[in-house]
Amino acid sequence: MNWILKWQFIFFASIDDGAEDPNRREERYMLKLFCAICVCLITFPALCESASNYQIATIIDVKPHPTSDHASDVVSYDVAVRVGNTIYVTLYTPSTPVDTNNVRYRAGLPVLVLIRKDTIAYNDLLGRSFEVPIISQKPAADGKQSKQ
Repeated sequence: MNWILKWQFIFFASIDDGAEDPNRREERYMLKLFCAICVCLITFPALCESASNYQIATIIDVKPHPTSDHASDVVSYDVAVRVGNTIYVTLYTPSTPVDTNNVRYRAGLPVLVLIRKDTIAYNDLLGRSFEVPIISQKPAADGKQSKQ
């Protein structure tokens, strides 16, 4: 009970006629300042929350992208991903040979994506952010069939 009175005194004590110990006054000031800083730090993440809406997508199909230049060593892929009730076909051009193998064998796996107007943004396994252009989009056929 004594500690409750002590805290009440620290937070709610009014400034008296100056007969108080200066060290005690400094302690109260520092405690109030510390509490104010803590309140600011606790509310800061709520103010910085981003408005992006990442969604879970499933990679449906990966096909080599047809090119008119057969002499080019650059390989691109048409990657179809399903997000909700929509299938997006994107053009993926890997930057390294390792990235080529990553996309070719990821069909059927989920990935977090951010759908924008003309692009889809995603992060790779190392956390690097990439954007790929959307070639086309269409409604997904309902995969549920009635059992008879």
